Amino acid sequence: PVEKWTEAHVSSWLTSIGVKEQYVKKLNEEEVDGPVLREITEEFLKQQTGMKSGPALLILQKRNELINSRQALGKEQPSLKAKMSPDSPAVGQSDQQETSPVRINAVKGQDRPEAETDAAAGQRASLFSQKRDCKPRPFGKEGIDIKYVKHNVLQPESGVVDLITPCREYKSLISAARLDRPRLQAKFAKELLKFGSGCMNVRSNGTIYFGVVDSREDHGFVHGEIIGVPVEEKDLYVDALDHIGKSFSAPDSEHVWQCIRPPQFIEVVDMNSSEKHFVIEVDIVPAVSIVKGKVYSVRLPNFKESSNKVEREKTTIYRRVGAKTEPVSDPLEFYQNVKDRDAQRERAEVSHFRNAPDVCEDLGRKLMVLLTGGKQYIEKDKWYILVTNKFPREDLNAIDFLLNMKIFCVFDFDPDSKVSGFCNKYQEHHAANLHFLQNYKLQGGVSINDFVRHLQLFEQTSWIFCNGRNDYHGNEVACDEMTWIKTKKTLLKEAVSLICKQILPKGLFFVIFLLMSPIEQPLVHTFHEFFAEMQGHEDIICISESEENHLKWTGFAQASCSTEIVNRASVVRMKMSHVNATVLRIQPLTARTHKHLSVFTKGTCLLETAEEERMSSLEILSVYQCEETTAEFVESEKENIERHFYHGGKVSWLNFWLAEQKYVGEVLQREAYGEVSKVLRDILKWSPEQIPVSCIHIYHHPGSGGSTVARQILWNNRRDLRCAVVKPSYPVARVCEHAVKLREYEEKDPQKCLPVLLLIEDKDEEYLDDLRHELEVAVTTKKINQNTLCFVLLSCTRSHDPEQMCRAYPLHNVAVTHKLKSEEKRQFAGKRKKLEEQYQPEFILTFVLMSEEFEKQYIKDFVEHLLQGIDHSSLTSRLIRYVALLNCYVQNSYISQSHCEALLALTIHIDRFRQHNFERSLSEQAKLVFVHLRDEKTYIESVRIIHPLVAKEILQQLSGSRQQQSVIAMDLLKEDVLFENRFGREEYVKFLRDLFMKRCRISKGDKSDSFFSPLIEHVREKETPERAIELLHAAYNRFNKDVFFAQQLARLNYSYEKFEEAKSWAEIAAKERPNNSYILDTKGQVFRRWFDAKCKAVGKLNMTAENTADTIKTGLIAIECFKKCQKVANLDKDSINNSGFYAEVEIGCNLLKLISSLTVFSNRNSGHSEFVKYLVTDYIPEEVSKPWEDFHCDLKSLQKNMYEALEWISEDLSYFQTDTNAEEEEGSSSEIKISNPKTWLVIKSSVFGKYFIDKSFFSGNQAWMSNQGTAFMRRMKIYHLGGGNITTIFSILTDQKMKDPIRALEDIISLYPNDPHNAKLDQMDLVNYIASQIALGCLSTVSPKLAALHELQKLSHQFPKERHKCQSSALFLLTLLFWPEEDDSEHAREIKYEIIMPAAELLKRYYRVKMKDVPRRKRRIYIHFFLGNGSGWNRVVHKSKVETHTNLLTVPEKRMKWLQGEVCKVSGITKLLKRVQGWTEDGTVFLKGPENKKFEIHALNSTSVPYGNENVTFYLGFTFQGPVAHNITVIT
Repeated sequence: PVEKWTEAHVSSWLTSIGVKEQYVKKLNEEEVDGPVLREITEEFLKQQTGMKSGPALLILQKRNELINSRQALGKEQPSLKAKMSPDSPAVGQSDQQETSPVRINAVKGQDRPEAETDAAAGQRASLFSQKRDCKPRPFGKEGIDIKYVKHNVLQPESGVVDLITPCREYKSLISAARLDRPRLQAKFAKELLKFGSGCMNVRSNGTIYFGVVDSREDHGFVHGEIIGVPVEEKDLYVDALDHIGKSFSAPDSEHVWQCIRPPQFIEVVDMNSSEKHFVIEVDIVPAVSIVKGKVYSVRLPNFKESSNKVEREKTTIYRRVGAKTEPVSDPLEFYQNVKDRDAQRERAEVSHFRNAPDVCEDLGRKLMVLLTGGKQYIEKDKWYILVTNKFPREDLNAIDFLLNMKIFCVFDFDPDSKVSGFCNKYQEHHAANLHFLQNYKLQGGVSINDFVRHLQLFEQTSWIFCNGRNDYHGNEVACDEMTWIKTKKTLLKEAVSLICKQILPKGLFFVIFLLMSPIEQPLVHTFHEFFAEMQGHEDIICISESEENHLKWTGFAQASCSTEIVNRASVVRMKMSHVNATVLRIQPLTARTHKHLSVFTKGTCLLETAEEERMSSLEILSVYQCEETTAEFVESEKENIERHFYHGGKVSWLNFWLAEQKYVGEVLQREAYGEVSKVLRDILKWSPEQIPVSCIHIYHHPGSGGSTVARQILWNNRRDLRCAVVKPSYPVARVCEHAVKLREYEEKDPQKCLPVLLLIEDKDEEYLDDLRHELEVAVTTKKINQNTLCFVLLSCTRSHDPEQMCRAYPLHNVAVTHKLKSEEKRQFAGKRKKLEEQYQPEFILTFVLMSEEFEKQYIKDFVEHLLQGIDHSSLTSRLIRYVALLNCYVQNSYISQSHCEALLALTIHIDRFRQHNFERSLSEQAKLVFVHLRDEKTYIESVRIIHPLVAKEILQQLSGSRQQQSVIAMDLLKEDVLFENRFGREEYVKFLRDLFMKRCRISKGDKSDSFFSPLIEHVREKETPERAIELLHAAYNRFNKDVFFAQQLARLNYSYEKFEEAKSWAEIAAKERPNNSYILDTKGQVFRRWFDAKCKAVGKLNMTAENTADTIKTGLIAIECFKKCQKVANLDKDSINNSGFYAEVEIGCNLLKLISSLTVFSNRNSGHSEFVKYLVTDYIPEEVSKPWEDFHCDLKSLQKNMYEALEWISEDLSYFQTDTNAEEEEGSSSEIKISNPKTWLVIKSSVFGKYFIDKSFFSGNQAWMSNQGTAFMRRMKIYHLGGGNITTIFSILTDQKMKDPIRALEDIISLYPNDPHNAKLDQMDLVNYIASQIALGCLSTVSPKLAALHELQKLSHQFPKERHKCQSSALFLLTLLFWPEEDDSEHAREIKYEIIMPAAELLKRYYRVKMKDVPRRKRRIYIHFFLGNGSGWNRVVHKSKVETHTNLLTVPEKRMKWLQGEVCKVSGITKLLKRVQGWTEDGTVFLKGPENKKFEIHALNSTSVPYGNENVTFYLGFTFQGPVAHNITVIT
């Protein structure tokens, strides 16, 4: 009984019902025995083992079945041995003592405990519901490879039918199998000869089965149930036939030997046991030629225990009566009817052999139906998984149909496949990535998308060698079946599970088993795994030319499903060449299609499919694109394709081809198409200013047809250019590599290739800049002529204001809006009329809305009409709300069909009707507004609203009087079924996250910049701030307490002056991410806003030291937060975040303002002096001594900290000032946005200096002022006037608001000592003095304050002799001051170069440190000065003077000319600047000048550097990276 089970019994039982090993071990460790098993609960299983609900439910259900079955059989069910009755056929009928334990072979474990048999009974009870009917081995088929599955059930025993159809009799041998050899042979022979003679006497074929349960045996089994018998020696049973000679007379025994065929041993598969069992089958064939006229009597053998030997029973004649074998009761009559029986047998044999050959089923039609589901053709967007073993060589020539399929992966069990098999043949036509099973092991922390990208799934076929590779040098050798099961079975299970559960949704793929050679168990295990993971067989088919292979396959497969199911899904005895020809007829593309590309010589070349697949980042458009499409496919699908497009689906190449071939109406061209075509034609025209990589921008309203315009451009230029679409999610380097490969494919000369037109969709400016740069580097590396156009980047980007985006750079930008021009209106009206004649308006909805120019009232009326009578409580309406919410706020968002089915609680029983069932489940409203999308790479289905404006209107109307948008958003967050659905989960989670997190950016095409996501902005403005906070809090919890949501909550709370809550959230975020400078910045902002609020409040009072103490403390905390932010930002190698420095200065200025406002510091007589003394000396006024005692030190370090922050900002701007608008240089996520940093620095420096100037100092009345104090006051006065750092000094040259910049510079210089050479200025003062002189020299060479250049050179010798101690600004000034002049002697020039070259080398090193690892587009260097065409001060030309010649250009055009080095070609600049000479070596520029030394000059535009070794000239620019070469030109 169960109550007596030990832990071992329980473990055995758990294993038998299929519980995972990890749970079995855990329960064993928890000492779960029989009594515990009876009381166990689901809660216990989950808490103690971490078990999921599924296995817990299985254990409890099987436990209950076991206990109920035990009760039905009685409280104490006897052991199997005890239950066997003495006359049971399994033991024997002649001797009741045959089961005595002394006669059982001791080798076979006779001491089996009673509880163990109970466990076996429990197993049988649990397996009862899993028993399946199965078919027996075909009669007379000997030596075939077939297997039975334990507990499957054969048809009942049978009697005589037509003499040819065999009788059947079953014997279990359940106890006899454990007897010793003589006893077992006697038992076996007795049952066999009794049955055999009975069949021979009635002239009927028959088969007796040993190892199959008879109806008279233990009722724990069912009649015909396969259990098998252990067989250690097969010859034991073969030798048992020797009893024939002793049991029959001599003449008869010869006949019996001929009629009784040798035993057949059919293996019994038991998935829960490694011990081998067999069913032993013996066929009886009484051919009339042998038995004619004979009646056979037999003396059956029987082992007598009394004599301990085999004795013979009396002679008896047996016959088959029904399903039994019985003695003949009237021998005389039986003898008289012999002739009749012979005649019947003879007629049966003649009739059998005269039958026509087997009528074969229509295998061709069966194959087509299995592959198409009854359609006319195979679905183009289905993935196929192949499972195969070794291909015969002749069959490798019949795989064209496989080459046309979209094969996701191949499970290949042939270790020689790569060298001489299927893989080798496939790779002649397609690219494939070779993997092993362990490559499909998902490592912790790796997302499914990253895993897919890593293995390049969906791009190239994944070829999985499941049993090693003989040609592989790594340790991947083939192994035998048992070793494979031990080492690789688990890996196979994980691979199949990963594919079916996380990568390919059910219904999106077919699994085809190709049984090309004899079957082994690993192949069958693969079937079991797929059958289990796919929850059925609908999308699994099997193809086998060999019937013998299929028979063995069927036997193995019965462990998962019935023989009928296997046979229904199998195509057997069809030659591979016939399969190939049949499938090719139903494929939508003609066999083994090839693409063609245009070539430079105006012809075409063949693009091999394998080569195309290796360029996986590009969707390549061929010259004859779509022409491989079959006529049948076109005829059946053309309307669906056209209707899908006009309903809102994305345009496909097939749309253009169908229109071009006149199968459907034309695809209209927007007026923007003509504009883009003109820009492209202008770019393609050769000119001396031609550049290798050009870019065209299409900015378009969402849903206005911009993407269609872009693809029309590619389609209509495919014969003249090489065209491709860049696929998303590929790194720039990979795209560049493939683009270069496409350009040069099948071309002899890289100098003579057609340009490549690349379409890039919805990528930001940074991506385009990086791609352009990579392509330019590739062109340079390949030494292609600089005036050769190689690539045209066609960028197509969504924007809410396309026209505004185009104004920035009108030459190469084109806008596509919802507004139609007059000619477009006429064309759209005509097209709409034609379409409405073909389709109902709801089927062409997007086109109708577009023809109405998406007019707001029209959309409002349409949606209002649509939503009339909608059931707001239905699941479909909920789905519409969710999709509308996402589509309204998240660009390019969608919800996968798998998510929709999960939400709608749909159960799809047959995968091939999945789409139909899903669409049928939708309401009429949903059918109208949903567009069904299919991912171009994975083919995964999804839905979105037909247009973002329709989504917005649906959302407004649904959330009007009934529901606020925050309620819909909150409901969406709570939808566990959506959040946890595994297919497409990463995309869904990203969209949901963007809904609450992603902010708007004008630079990204949005209408405005936003502080929060558009949804949160809407809720806080249109609903309540509290509701917005509640929504973000729910998102924080949904996303597992994501710190970035905590950061957003801090921002949202301080926006509404909820500072305590903001502080709490900021500290939560900072604790989790202490090394994220942007989160630390947010924490600082909390205290900054708090400080500002307290300043505002205290400003309304009569301020005292006491009531301002708390405010000052808050400001100082904010500064401390920003200093931590600065420290972390400086250590971050991947980004530049300078917000902490700006914020520190801002707060510092406000603190100074607050402190100076106190009475003690603001009285007219000595207030300001007190203020300065307090902040810069040890002096503490009595009034503030006690109230501010906690932060006197912090306040006294305020001046120093602000000074250092301003210096850092100045140096930063010296490196990275750009010639673009500041709004282009947005911080990643910092909250302080400085619109014009240079102007900000000038203002703040002036304010900072003002607070520390004591006016009385200048009248000489300060007794406390020492020499050091005097220097400090001068410096602060200089700061106030704009001379405090190099950036503010040089900004005077560009400050158009300053009335008299010369006077300003003279005032600054006058504050320095009259004799700076002897004044011993520190390095910073020295830098500022020299910089002020240089700035003055650029404005006026006649100013009395202007020093001579040689004086400044002499003064610069005071910079540290150890150059590494020099600041970057000092090194910069050295390169500028000491640049040799034309009239310098050779000796003087060499001395100057000895100063310049080490300084330039250090500047490069400082620049590399400063730049970190930020993206290339942010690595801009600012040219402050150029080398002028003159001497003295005339050779120092500030950049502002150059830019006066480019004022007519737009900012982007100006920036492009600077980047490409073309600005110096502008008229007037050539006279202003001086060209210097140099040479190039392997792409590096050197200056001609220094003797015996190479002076490398950085090229501002690397693509302008000529190849090889050339003499060149260039303009020289002075930067904080060192001297740079601009507009490099080869000397001809």
